[in-house]
Amino acid sequence: MDIRMPTIPKPAKAKKKQVFLVASGDLRLSANQVCWPAQHAMEEALGEAVREAGYELVRAHPYKPDQKHGFISSQREGMEVFAGIDPDAKLVVAEAVWQYSHHVLAGLLSHRGPILTVANWSGQWPGLVGMLNLNGCLTKAGKPYSTLWSEDFSLPQFRKRLAAWLEDGRVRHSLRHAVPLKKVKIPGGLRRLGEALAQEFRVKKAIMGVFDEGCMGMYNAILPDELLMPLGIYKERLSQSALYYETTQVPDDEAREVYRWLLDRGMKFVTGPNPETDLTEDQILTQCKMYIAALRIADDFGCHAVGIQYQQGLKDLLPASDLVEGMLNNSDRPPVKDRRGERILYEGEPLPHFNEVDECAGLDGLMTYRVHKALGQPVENTLHDVRWGDADRSGTVPDYVWVFLISGSAPPAHFIGGWAGASSERQPAMYFRLGGGTLKGVSKPGEIVWSRIYVDDGSLCMDIGRGGVVELPDEETQRRWNETTPQWPIMHAVTYGVDRDAFMAKHKANHIQVAYAEDARSADAAALAKAALADAMGMRVFLCGTRKDGKPWG
Repeated sequence: MDIRMPTIPKPAKAKKKQVFLVASGDLRLSANQVCWPAQHAMEEALGEAVREAGYELVRAHPYKPDQKHGFISSQREGMEVFAGIDPDAKLVVAEAVWQYSHHVLAGLLSHRGPILTVANWSGQWPGLVGMLNLNGCLTKAGKPYSTLWSEDFSLPQFRKRLAAWLEDGRVRHSLRHAVPLKKVKIPGGLRRLGEALAQEFRVKKAIMGVFDEGCMGMYNAILPDELLMPLGIYKERLSQSALYYETTQVPDDEAREVYRWLLDRGMKFVTGPNPETDLTEDQILTQCKMYIAALRIADDFGCHAVGIQYQQGLKDLLPASDLVEGMLNNSDRPPVKDRRGERILYEGEPLPHFNEVDECAGLDGLMTYRVHKALGQPVENTLHDVRWGDADRSGTVPDYVWVFLISGSAPPAHFIGGWAGASSERQPAMYFRLGGGTLKGVSKPGEIVWSRIYVDDGSLCMDIGRGGVVELPDEETQRRWNETTPQWPIMHAVTYGVDRDAFMAKHKANHIQVAYAEDARSADAAALAKAALADAMGMRVFLCGTRKDGKPWG
C-alpha cells in the first residue's frame, strides 16, 4: 500500500523579542484599496512604538502590489498566512479599518502565543468598529486576548501598556464601572414586569426572521439556537434570494405610494442623474419595493423581528437596504397591505429590524420593544456602530461625546424633526455599487438606555447603562460627520459614569443598542425593567456606569 503522508507546514520559530503583525481587511477590493493608506500609516506608528519598547514588529504577510493593499482579504488567505506564523509568538492584530473577523479567526483560535488587538482612535475608517467586532468574536469563542487603542501611539499611557503586554503578554483594564445585577436592588414592580415578560416569551414564543445568517465575518453576531430556544425565541431562516424575488414582484404604483408618503412627511432626497455616483429615483423606488417585500415576507412567517444581511448578497442585486431598515423600525411609517390588499401589515407599530443580521441586536431590540411598550415609553430602538468619540470642540457640553453612527435601521422617531428632519443620500460607492439611499438625521436630545447582548463562556450576557443624547451646533455635527461617514444618521451620545476607556475595555461588540425614554426617571425604570427581563431569561447582567445624577446602581 502506497501511503502518502500530508505535508504539514512547519513555520520558523520567532526570534527573541520579535512580534508578528497581521491586518484583517474587508472582503471588497474597493474598500481595501481606499482604506490602505490609513492602515499603512497606523502600522508605521505602531512599529515605532514597538521598537521604542525594544522589540521588532514583523509583518506576517506582504503588501500585494497587484491588489494595491496589504490586508488579509479572505478566510482562506488568513489560514495560509497563519500556517507560516510561529504559533507561540507574540501576535498583534492591527486595525484601522472595518475588517471581517472570520478572515483571521481560524488562525487566532489555534494560536498559542499572546494576542493583542489594537486600533487607532480615528473616525475616518471604522477601525474601532472592526476591533470591537474581533474582540466580541474572540470573547464568544473563549479565546484569551488583550486589547489597546489610542489616538496617538506615542502617548506615554499607550506605550506603558504596550510595554506591559510585550513583557508578560497581558494588558489589564479596570472594569469597576460594571456592577453585577445581583448587587442592584430592582423595585418590585419592575422586577415582576421583567419576570412576566420573560414568561410571555416562553409561553407565546417569538420568531426572529433571519435573511441569510452571518454577515461580514461577524461570528459574534450569531446566537446559537440552543441559547435562544430556552427563552422561547426561535429563528426563521429566510433567504435573501426570496427577498430579491419578492421585491421584483411589487407593482410600481405601490412603490410610488410609499415614496409619496415619505415626501408628504417632509423627507428630503438628495438625488442626481448618474446612478454610479448619485442617488436616483429608480434606486429609491426599488428600496420602497424592498420595504413592502420585507413586510410581506415577515407576515408570511409570523415574524416579530427581522434582520437583512444585504452586504454580501443583495449588494449585487439591489440598492442598499438602509432606507428600508429605518422605515421598519418606526411606528409612523408608510402603510403596507398584504398581497390581496385586505390587511395593513403590522399596523401602527414597528417591525423591529436588526441591521446586518446582528442577532444579538435582534434579541435586544425585541426585548426593548416589549419593555418600553409595557412601560408606555417610546418603542423605537436601533443599533448603532460604536464608531468614534471626541471632546466637544464647540464647548457646548463638557462631556466626552460619542459618535454613534450606523448605515441603516435608525428610525426617524429618533431624529430632530422626525420625518421632516430626515434626508436620504446615496451610499458610498466603494461599499454600495448599486447605490440606494440612507435614512439620515441627527438624533434629538434626550434620555436613552443603551445595551448590548453578547456570548461569553457559553452564556448569554447583557451590559446595560444609561446615557443622554446632546444637541451640538451644526458646525460641530458637521465636523463629526466629516470625520466619519456624512451620509449616515448620527447620535451624539454621553454614557453616564462610563468614560471612553472604561467603555472600550468592557464592550464586546461593534454595535450598541439604544432607545429613548421620556425623562431620566423613566429611562432608569426602563433600564432596570430590561435588566430584570434579561435576568429572568437567564442572562448574566451587568449595569454599567451611573444614573444621570451620578448615583450608582448598586
